[in-house]
Amino acid sequence: MNTSILAPGARPSGNTTTAAARTATEGEALRGPAPYARRRSSIKVCGPLGERFDEILTPAAIRFITALHDRFADRRSTHLQHNAGRQAMIDRGVDPGFLSATAAIRDEPTWRVAPPASGLADRRVELTGPTDRQTAVEALESGAQVWLADHEDGLSPTWQNVIGGQVTLFDAIRGRIGNEPERAPTIVFRPRGWHLKEHHLRYVDSAGEVTPASGTLTDFGLYLFHNARELIARGTGPYFSLPKLENHLGARLWDDVFTFSENALGLDHGTIRATVLIETITAAFEMEEILYELRDHCAGLVAGRWDYLFSAIKAFRKRGRSYLLPDRRQITATAPFMHAFTELLVQTAHKRGAHAIGGMKAFIPDPNEPALTEAALTRIAAGKRREAEAGYDGTWVAHPGLIATASAEFDAVLQGRPNQLEHTRDDVRVTAADLLRFELDGSSITAEGIRHNVSVALRYLESWMRGHGSVAIDGLVEDASTAEISRSQLWHWIQQGALTEDNRPIVRERVEWVIDATLAGIDRRDGDRFDDAAELLRELALGDEFPAFLTNPAYRRYLG
Repeated sequence: MNTSILAPGARPSGNTTTAAARTATEGEALRGPAPYARRRSSIKVCGPLGERFDEILTPAAIRFITALHDRFADRRSTHLQHNAGRQAMIDRGVDPGFLSATAAIRDEPTWRVAPPASGLADRRVELTGPTDRQTAVEALESGAQVWLADHEDGLSPTWQNVIGGQVTLFDAIRGRIGNEPERAPTIVFRPRGWHLKEHHLRYVDSAGEVTPASGTLTDFGLYLFHNARELIARGTGPYFSLPKLENHLGARLWDDVFTFSENALGLDHGTIRATVLIETITAAFEMEEILYELRDHCAGLVAGRWDYLFSAIKAFRKRGRSYLLPDRRQITATAPFMHAFTELLVQTAHKRGAHAIGGMKAFIPDPNEPALTEAALTRIAAGKRREAEAGYDGTWVAHPGLIATASAEFDAVLQGRPNQLEHTRDDVRVTAADLLRFELDGSSITAEGIRHNVSVALRYLESWMRGHGSVAIDGLVEDASTAEISRSQLWHWIQQGALTEDNRPIVRERVEWVIDATLAGIDRRDGDRFDDAAELLRELALGDEFPAFLTNPAYRRYLG
């Protein structure tokens, strides 16, 4: 791979660079006019400049993310409109399914994604977490194979968190955080999804129209611009985790962003690698097409179980009682529609040479509760064993205390191999009906389920408003995905007139009463945000309209 410092758009000449140039940051090396900045457009920084923000928001970096907006802002908007149109079709009764128009891609047996990149061959345990300094230290010293540095569901996107997280990553990549271990985890960065905006940056297009910047292009562009060559020099590369894709067109958009960025920064094609979170029910029908679109840049698929469950509720929220799901805690990985999705993911990924990474375990070990912790670790070990035996190459955990348990189960199956890509699961047969089979025998919606959803959503939203996107609640790490399940279930149960186990209807007034009772039972502190959180939860759960993502109104009202 080319590791020289080049002006954006320039191609390698074969000449070596000096040591000083090789260790310079892109911000220093690209001070001059950028060849890609041809349009009369700009990005204006509207947020306050915190400590070391100037090291991230350099003129050269701003020019680069401006160029990304010039090229892709309109396509982003068109893509989001397409996704909304697809949801409208589901609302009208058109089920998602395997696409006839792309059958040739699925039927062609020979194509494969790029082979594993350096640092991504062994992904037995991936530790996820936000990019604050303390979490970064714990992640780098954790012993996990991968640290998923999260700027999406696990991050409250305050301006301080967004740019401060970039400072943390800048230092982590250069060994300036904590005691750098001999074998630090490979860093995979998860930017915000296409639906999210960054209100502290304003994009002024060539016609003078001003709009908030894309959170996606902001996160991706700043990280890539400042760190790509340093990562390559250290033996890995710029690796990403792509959230919330709903179809292969979203993957195509990402692939074009990658190719444009590689050309602009003088990186070899395929330097950027991405792992796709399959966490929407529509994407489950297009996994092969998603891999195909990203094939030169692809590193694998992840079973994003929590967001997948949220997506299932959201997609079929207007389709009647037959699509109602029971209490969140009753929906496990063995539920028919969840099992079908996870089995198909392994088969699809390995068929095309891509890694398959299992879902999240969010339990927090408690040294003060040894019996409870031991019982939970036993259950977690059984779940990770099922994943390894099903063919997964690795798995996610949300707490360092789970790494040893998860690793032991994968070690037992892998037997010294870095992965099991050869385990192609030719035995799997999953139909469209299997992916949409939501019936769960012996399950129910309960009064306790209402209380639990209200409690989790209320406490999470309050912490999110104070800048904490990954929160310990009742012994679990909760993030935006689990809060989405909680609030969407409440809305769905109300709108469809669901009954609890005692045959009482779930109506707005009942949920309103639970919100008030939960709020009254909380020990309040000066400066807490529970009143704001309750107001937002009422909007999300009790309103006639369903906000597609809770983070949009929450960000617009409280953080933007």
